[in-house]
Amino acid sequence: MKKIKVVSLFSGCGGLDYGFKQSNYNIIWANDILKDACSTYAHNIGDHIVCGDINSINKNVIPKADIIVGGPPCQSFSLVGKRDPNDERSNMVWSYLEVLKHVNPKLFLLENVTGLLSAKNPDGSKVLEHLTSAFQDLGYSIAVHKLNAADYGVPQRRVRVFLIGSKNGDEIPAPPVTNSKEKGALPFWVSVEEALSDLPATSANGKCKYSSLPKSDYQQRMRIRQNGQVSLHITPYASEKDKELMEHIPPGGNYQDVPDNVATTRILNFKKTGGRTTTYGRLSKDMPSYTLNTHFNRLNVGCNIHYDKKRLISLREGLRLQSFPDDFEVISSNKRNYYVQIGNAVPPMLGKIWADHLNKYFE
Repeated sequence: MKKIKVVSLFSGCGGLDYGFKQSNYNIIWANDILKDACSTYAHNIGDHIVCGDINSINKNVIPKADIIVGGPPCQSFSLVGKRDPNDERSNMVWSYLEVLKHVNPKLFLLENVTGLLSAKNPDGSKVLEHLTSAFQDLGYSIAVHKLNAADYGVPQRRVRVFLIGSKNGDEIPAPPVTNSKEKGALPFWVSVEEALSDLPATSANGKCKYSSLPKSDYQQRMRIRQNGQVSLHITPYASEKDKELMEHIPPGGNYQDVPDNVATTRILNFKKTGGRTTTYGRLSKDMPSYTLNTHFNRLNVGCNIHYDKKRLISLREGLRLQSFPDDFEVISSNKRNYYVQIGNAVPPMLGKIWADHLNKYFE
């Protein structure tokens, strides 16, 4: 059977593409602007990635394909037929549309943050309506789906929007869920403990040997093709004050659990104003994590404390929560870009779910 050809835009380190590759699609061209992300992608997926600004790339060099995948920033998409030259993010969306016109695939899959559903243009009109209209003008039937990665076996409550466009006249439904928060016919969500409990103690250089056999089906899946060793498993830096704060935050807890006499001014202000459920959070072992962001090496930006260790989660643990297998290596020229690449990625397991689901629409 002929492999389905994929062009990938805004590819990052390749989370979505990794899932499509696992489903036996043929990714023939990819692009991202971040050099480190391109290096990671080339190392793990293939050297077909082109590093550079999509706005500056000649669209005629992009090959024809059956599907385009990727997620440009869409929050400030300007009115159809007009460009805002002062908004780089809007230009990226127009570039996505230009590539779509050139490649003319049967399908496209666009991933974005949930803010896209409520984002408005300066005139008050909805961004999503204009974006949908632009795709329809190119002949695509559009379906919009809001998906939680935890419903598909990823140990992370990561909610994202997916636009799926089809030239076959189909409004393609979302993939059937595989896991559920409610105990019943489907398996329960994969928990943080099921994802991480087999990993050994961290090390100074991040390289460690497994100290136990896999303790869950998810761990077994993450260890496929591994040679008994794990990398990037290093404890992030934490100040003495951060370590003191961690002592007072139980599994599933957050800044509200820090006594006032220990709390920082910032935490005291949070207590007065409320909200921010995940801030200064410790993971709960019985549930998936909250959304992993690009600052998961910091105590004060999300729920990043290990569920039973007195430390922040490691890079490898972040990769596990994103469903990257243990043989996936991240290449970075600086500390920051490790977290940017991992936090921005689409979970590969969700990518594979989509790839498997879309197979039948190419028949």
